[in-house]
Amino acid sequence: MSGASVTALILAGVVVVSALAVVDAQHRSRALFVELQALERDAHRLETEWGRLQLEQSTWATHGRIERLAREERNMRLPEPGAAEVIVLP
Repeated sequence: MSGASVTALILAGVVVVSALAVVDAQHRSRALFVELQALERDAHRLETEWGRLQLEQSTWATHGRIERLAREERNMRLPEPGAAEVIVLP
């Protein structure tokens, strides 16, 4: 074999290895992109759920609901006028 044919074989090997590396990099890139999309969907779903939970919490803690529960479930009533005393601390 002449020097030119050895060089050609080496260059052909380098080209094949380079092509395989490109294919592998593209495959990894696509796999990571699919994973990124799944994570973004999860993040959006969690943000939506977080907003719903905040709304639910604010609904459960409304003044009217607390007052109604105190009246109906705990039999609590507002004191009669004059029955409350104001204590002034020194």
